[in-house]
Amino acid sequence: MKRYLVVLLLLVSLFALAVKITLFHINDTHGHAWPFTDSAGNIIGGFSTVATMIDAERKVNPYVLFLHAGDINTGVPESDLLNALPDIFVLNRMKLDAMAVGNHEFDKPREVLLRQISWAKFPFLSANIYKDGKPFFTPYIIKNIGGVRVAIVGFTTEHTKILEGPNSEDLEFKNVIEVAKALIPEIRKQADIVIALTHLGIGQGYSELYTTADQLAQQVSGIDLIIDGHSHTNLSQPIVVNGVPIVQAFEWAKVLGRADIYFEDGKVTKIEWQAIPVVQAKVVGKDEAGKNVYQVITPEAAYVKTALDYFKKLGGAKLDTVIGYTEILLNGERADVRSKTTNLANLITDAMLWKTGADVALTNGGGIRASIKPGEIKIRDILTVLPFGNTLYVLEMKGSDLLKVFEYAASVPNGQGAFLQVAGATWKAEGGKLVEVLINGEPIDPEKVYKVVTNNYMASGGDGYTMLKGQKGYDTFYVMADVVVEYIQKVLGGKITSYDDKPRVERK
Repeated sequence: MKRYLVVLLLLVSLFALAVKITLFHINDTHGHAWPFTDSAGNIIGGFSTVATMIDAERKVNPYVLFLHAGDINTGVPESDLLNALPDIFVLNRMKLDAMAVGNHEFDKPREVLLRQISWAKFPFLSANIYKDGKPFFTPYIIKNIGGVRVAIVGFTTEHTKILEGPNSEDLEFKNVIEVAKALIPEIRKQADIVIALTHLGIGQGYSELYTTADQLAQQVSGIDLIIDGHSHTNLSQPIVVNGVPIVQAFEWAKVLGRADIYFEDGKVTKIEWQAIPVVQAKVVGKDEAGKNVYQVITPEAAYVKTALDYFKKLGGAKLDTVIGYTEILLNGERADVRSKTTNLANLITDAMLWKTGADVALTNGGGIRASIKPGEIKIRDILTVLPFGNTLYVLEMKGSDLLKVFEYAASVPNGQGAFLQVAGATWKAEGGKLVEVLINGEPIDPEKVYKVVTNNYMASGGDGYTMLKGQKGYDTFYVMADVVVEYIQKVLGGKITSYDDKPRVERK
């Protein structure tokens, strides 16, 4: 009888609860722990600004969660050089509750990832990555927020196996839908609210191969909210699929996602969401010297800023070394280098050819991470463009094998990191099929052996270029970023007034 009374009291107390939980989230920060300027000169982003925004809510609301939907790694030299220690150190201070494992968490060797996990005071979540038959990461956590049991379960895109092949070969990336269908009902028995913290992407073009957040919502019941990352989607309102809101906070902490979850009578009654621009200061004019005058919008949290200032000074002098000057924009914008020829992609592949004397240079558009604006070119800029530390890898390939590389490249949808940028060659595709490849203006000879230079990531099968793995060749150990610096100084004379952007790739 006492047991029934206890259960009855628990049920009564549960249904009497009326709690509003505020959940803040970011994703795809890629080393952008520090504020930066936008095209208008406004100072935006930065974890110190995000901290101020979250702390303001914590002062008036005890029921606050803070989540990161993956890809903490790779993008800003100060972070990359220290293996994301600055990011993790301050996220600890900001009391991050959990982070989904993104594909870029595998950019560096396994020991770096394990070191990052040991630094973090928050769990790295993924329920679908297995090793030796067991989950490699923490699948989910349950937090008690104002008497409400909130489950946070992580999922990582299966595409990671292709994108980050060299550092994930010993892992099994199970189908997200299958894992979720088995796991979510078990979690629901333990929790009142289920949040999927995912690094899957929304509506990706390869959805027939890899699970997307919208597919997860459509095919799996029992999820109240999906906090997503991976596709860098800039949303102004949630995408609702099968009654489940899916949200993303764009990229680089440019915006802070805020979800207010209303829980009453034992269920979620309403979820309100907004993407809040993260603006530290706005340009309001110019002073007599022509410099920007700013109005502070959101002050930086000192406990975060002080730590980040320290990390930025480590190696800062070297990063600010000027290695050249450009009068033009060198285009490395994500949307462009993953879909067409750009002048910066041509410069990088030309540098690869120059350094090795190869016939053909191949690099993946996804490895080019930023543009270089007109003005001084610093080492910092080159490392921002090429942050992965890849080296040049030289291969000897028969024309018949080289054709397979271009056939695969033709099948890659525009917008994907595997988009193939080249030098010494041109190629055309129609409807996902290769129609022409020319090497130095001549059709490929299937029997001829070509000297091919690529990066060590692609040479080991990364981004799906498995046909390169095992080919006869060697690692030059020339770091791509260093080669580009050398090319700008020695070949271009340190000054760029124009650069070839003639299409080397044509797709229909």
